[in-house]
Amino acid sequence: MPRLRRLAVLLAGSLIPLANLTGPPASTAPATPPPTSTAPATPPVRTAAPATPPARTTAPAGTLAEAFTRAAATYEVPRDLLVALGYAETHLDGHGGAPSASGGYGVMHLVSNPTVHTLERAATLTKQPVATLKTGDAANIAGGAAVLRAYADELGLDATARKDPGKWYAAVAEYGNASTSEVARLYADTVYDLMAGGVHAVTPSGETVIVMSRMLQLDRGAYSAARDLDGTMAAAAVDFPSARWVAAKSANYTVAKRPSSAKIDRIVIHVAQGSYAGTISWFQNPAAQVSAHYVVRSSDGAVTQMVREKDRAWHAGNYNSRSVGIEHEGYINNASWFTDPMYRASAALTRSIADRYGIPKDRAHIVGHNQVPGADHTDPGPKWDWTRYMQYVTGGGNPYTAQKVCGSGYKMVDSAALGSAGTVYLLYNTANDNNCVATMKATSLGTATAATAYLEVQGKKRVTQSGNVAHYAGPIRAYALDKCVKWGGKIGSSTYDSPFEYCVSE
Repeated sequence: MPRLRRLAVLLAGSLIPLANLTGPPASTAPATPPPTSTAPATPPVRTAAPATPPARTTAPAGTLAEAFTRAAATYEVPRDLLVALGYAETHLDGHGGAPSASGGYGVMHLVSNPTVHTLERAATLTKQPVATLKTGDAANIAGGAAVLRAYADELGLDATARKDPGKWYAAVAEYGNASTSEVARLYADTVYDLMAGGVHAVTPSGETVIVMSRMLQLDRGAYSAARDLDGTMAAAAVDFPSARWVAAKSANYTVAKRPSSAKIDRIVIHVAQGSYAGTISWFQNPAAQVSAHYVVRSSDGAVTQMVREKDRAWHAGNYNSRSVGIEHEGYINNASWFTDPMYRASAALTRSIADRYGIPKDRAHIVGHNQVPGADHTDPGPKWDWTRYMQYVTGGGNPYTAQKVCGSGYKMVDSAALGSAGTVYLLYNTANDNNCVATMKATSLGTATAATAYLEVQGKKRVTQSGNVAHYAGPIRAYALDKCVKWGGKIGSSTYDSPFEYCVSE
């Protein structure tokens, strides 16, 4: 199947307990680790030949980029894989040495909690004090590299195999500490999708760390048999038609018969302090003693349902019996997690819940976890854009989405804001190898105002749609196999023009 050589996938993986959820006290029962396998490698799933990454200049001493390069060389871990893993975990934000709710520290999210002890293992492997690993970015990155290399050694990767990032798949899956093999696969796929798409991360200090996009042949081994949670939805019915179903552990919620047993009149918005894969994994772990009905992914707004709406998820203390809980991937102090696809998908979910139970679409009934009486949590936090979110919920936003405009089979690849006036989107359809561009208005909706969308396939004439439109310009679709594309749009004085990128290859 043709693949994009650069996918705009901004996922993150943290497979440890979640913050900002309220439930019964957590137990210390150990989590079940994902299975490992010494079976022969299965055929690679990506058909593109591995690309040779471009040469790099030496990063300045003391930078995060230099720390990744040095740690990768010391522990013979592919540098780009190490960066992608760190980005998946934290967006390369060490949070000033403060722990996550799961006890994870630093850029590489080295964990110390009752069931996971990668921080202590990193200290043993690197001979660095735990305190240094918690607060020092370079030490933390070296610790992550050491732990990842240890997993590779346990899986039998020799020196030749270690040079191929695709051979590290099972080691990456182990690093996620997933509760099931299917979530371990989701975690590893997240990291490798980042490598395929490339990473252009801006750290809290303003440093830019880059991974050039490259296609890899993945050796999933035993994980190739695990269910792909990004694939076909399970047969079990869901309450929200667009959701996938992955059941939470029955020890983490209460079976009920709502709304006949208790009225549902609130929707509670959470931010996980962790990743999409991590949230799913933790809700499947009986040690968690927490859950939410839904989980929403940052990059594309994918929704997974884990608890039936009729049942009481353990997410909001006193509001458990009367509410539906929606968990969002990300961290409350980092706005990069809160993407437009996430806001739109979550708002559509909230709107569906409100309509089905007659819940008013206002801030008295759609609340943050921090608003629940007796709550001691701060999510969704100051970076969550309530104005934008409620506009989408109430229908004050654009009634169209780029996916609807482009049509069935198109998935989001990238987007660029056009000031506050709207957003231009690039989508791709793997079934027919077509790109699609649409410029979506966010203001003056229903009123014809100037907007433009364009798509240019390398070697062909640019196609532009420009005029006065009520809701969107486009869609512009074009076949682009073995070609790169330029894309962009304009609303008013706000313009976006891409370089040639997102090349498609067999």
